[in-house]
Amino acid sequence: MDDLSIGGTELREALRQLRLLNRIFAAAAPTLHGVKRLWEKAGKPGSLSILDIGAGSGDVNGQLLRWADEQGVGLIIRLVDITEEACEEARLIYRDEPRVQVRRGNLFTLPDGCADIVTGTQFVHHFAEGELPHAVARMLKAARLGVVINDIHRHWLAWAAVWLTTRIISSNRYILHDGPLSVAKGFRADDWKRLGQTLELPAMYCKWMPLFRYAVVISKAQESLIDGVE
Repeated sequence: MDDLSIGGTELREALRQLRLLNRIFAAAAPTLHGVKRLWEKAGKPGSLSILDIGAGSGDVNGQLLRWADEQGVGLIIRLVDITEEACEEARLIYRDEPRVQVRRGNLFTLPDGCADIVTGTQFVHHFAEGELPHAVARMLKAARLGVVINDIHRHWLAWAAVWLTTRIISSNRYILHDGPLSVAKGFRADDWKRLGQTLELPAMYCKWMPLFRYAVVISKAQESLIDGVE
């Protein structure tokens, strides 16, 4: 969320409604797409650890768990969020899932190399343009294989769809304010190109995906996953 000042019950309600929005707008698909690319590039290892930073209630990771079951991958997921309300919601969702661990924390206190893959879903748009390279560089340091960023395409149609949908499903102040704001703070293809140039990332891949999202995959291997932005 962009404004954490309300907190408490209203934030937890917003997190529950955000899970519905994530299903409506297929929010999990770019994260799964990126994780699969890095896993394949690494030779399809039998075990994999993922750290989801700014995870909220972590609902997008349900698809990763189902994929791991299908592939026979021993998957461990750590969900990290700065708010206790988000951590409580995540613990509730995954209370019967031993593969998921939840803790409160922030990006800039993560140890180097603490997970195979670090993911951020609807997370990096919270950073100002000048802060973004530093945030992504920190994600890369925390990852052993690479980083997957799943974030919003800044487009008037996406903004209108989110504005209308939030007003149909919710009266929550977080949802009504932060939903459209998140789209307004989203990205276009040129933004990802500039980020790659700033960080000198030869192994950066970006793909537009429905519904108005980007999957950005940064491999720490020497050779590129694929050139440029799709």
